[in-house]
Amino acid sequence: MDYIIKYRAENKYEAQVNEALWQFLIKPEESADQTIRASEFTNSLGAAVEESTNTYGFEIVRIHPKKPFTEILFEANYLVRKDQTNPFSALDNVVNTEHYAAVESLDFKIRYERFLGSTELTILPSGKIPFIFDKQRSIFDNLQGLNTYIFKNFQFKQQVTTVTTTLEEFINQGQGVCQDFTHLFVAIARANNIPARYTSGYLHQGNGYFEESQMHAWAECYIPEKGWLGFDPANDLIALQNHIKVAHGKDYNDCAPIKGVIFSNSAKNDTNYTVEVIARKESEPDVFHPLQEFEPLPFKQQLDMQLQWQQQQQQQQEQQKQQQTYTPS
Repeated sequence: MDYIIKYRAENKYEAQVNEALWQFLIKPEESADQTIRASEFTNSLGAAVEESTNTYGFEIVRIHPKKPFTEILFEANYLVRKDQTNPFSALDNVVNTEHYAAVESLDFKIRYERFLGSTELTILPSGKIPFIFDKQRSIFDNLQGLNTYIFKNFQFKQQVTTVTTTLEEFINQGQGVCQDFTHLFVAIARANNIPARYTSGYLHQGNGYFEESQMHAWAECYIPEKGWLGFDPANDLIALQNHIKVAHGKDYNDCAPIKGVIFSNSAKNDTNYTVEVIARKESEPDVFHPLQEFEPLPFKQQLDMQLQWQQQQQQQQEQQKQQQTYTPS
């Protein structure tokens, strides 16, 4: 499936800005199942665009206008191809005790220490773990259960939290946006010894998912012998073809889409962000132009794959129960 991503940020200032510096982390990553076929980033002042990478290796763009202005417009367009994958086929249908032994080993904790510790945004209040993993279930099954637990117990609501909202504040009010859902998921997974990282990106908007007008967030967890797998607690989904990854880190601060500083006496400024994700046919030419949206199938395919997995697990659990209750004569 191909997607065109249109990112737009418009800043207007009450007084003249003499100098400014912005950093953007909005370009989709290149990976085994995600390819950037075309990209462009512009600004209305014609300031030079500098490209580099952050500490995690993800591409960032810096803009440093050196002439006075009162407004500036940033626009980015990306054409991304996402290959369809089925992570369920590589997962265990039964509990693997070696996986639990692995995540509790010292070598494992040292190797994944970066994504096992807490940050200011991922500290559970009073050290309480609201969702304890059941070691009679597979790690994936527990993570999927955690995904559903957060989705069912918290309400998606915009403009009730900020990028500095703590987990204690989010839990107490029971409402928030994708970054809050993700911080909670990451914190609980880490508390259960599962490496978890905060992931930023884009979500295709044509399938009725919860998201904001800017960018989306979800979690990625490491399962021994299986690798990293994405979980979207704001929508109770596995992150597959509809999720277009940009970057990952320990929390939102590592993945903030835009950071900046301005030198001005302006007491007021207006900032507007919009993100549009358009699905299109792969046969279309690799150019940016107004397109009629092509409704994709991945949402139904994803539900089918999750349903198939759940049916397999139920069957496997029934078989295990029968084996445990069977006594030879």
